[in-house]
Amino acid sequence: MKSRNSGVGSIHVESRASDWNRLCWIGGIAALILLVYSLETIVQLMVLGGQPATAADAFSLLQHQKIVGLLRLDLATVVAMPLYYFLFLGLFAALRRADRANAILSTMLAFVGVTLLLATPTALSMISLSQRYELATSEATRTQLLAAGEAILATDIWHGTGAIMGGTLLQSGAVLISVVMLRGNVFSRITAYLGIVMHGLDLAHMVFGFFAPQSGFLFMAIAGPLYPIWFFLVGRKLLRLAEAGWDQPNCAADIGNGDALESNSSDD
Repeated sequence: MKSRNSGVGSIHVESRASDWNRLCWIGGIAALILLVYSLETIVQLMVLGGQPATAADAFSLLQHQKIVGLLRLDLATVVAMPLYYFLFLGLFAALRRADRANAILSTMLAFVGVTLLLATPTALSMISLSQRYELATSEATRTQLLAAGEAILATDIWHGTGAIMGGTLLQSGAVLISVVMLRGNVFSRITAYLGIVMHGLDLAHMVFGFFAPQSGFLFMAIAGPLYPIWFFLVGRKLLRLAEAGWDQPNCAADIGNGDALESNSSDD
């Protein structure tokens, strides 16, 4: 009977470990997709430009260059944002033993932040207005649609209260999870410090953008190019952890006491 119970317990532990490894794999894939998104954003800003300055400009782009208009209205950001759910699940799976309380807190902050961001008006809201603006026959109707468009731009994924609060919570969670990386032996210190600096600058951009917009742009100009590097390091590490089955009972020691896998791949 004791042997049977031991066997059942072993199967249960291995099944649970497999679930954690699967979350690491999903988080790694999400990080690599976010890497592609961050590179696309950098290229887009350099080649196509940022958000249209006015609703009239946005409507014109959507009518004559729909793909360009959607990109400049941050459709790619709207599509990429949900990937942060999976990224933080993977990070939690990898770091839960290093500092469970702060790993949970950082994941909760990120989840609430992303949800608030996704709840704000997006480029999809502008498509309908653009079509109605194009078909409008009276100047009064066109004026009303332009006003509605300006309202969307003023409360969108970058400017609205929900967006600002969401971004602040997301970046706070990202800074905290980077601090947790320092307390464990799963990720290298380079990855941890890079995350602290990068997300710290993005958080400063959120805070100081109210009082000194130019400083906010400076913070983002520094942080932006660091994102692809951080996503690559995090994604590669999470995929390696999942592939190695690091959470199996016979594969790795408790992370809080040190992870032997890190010493074998300290270049991450």
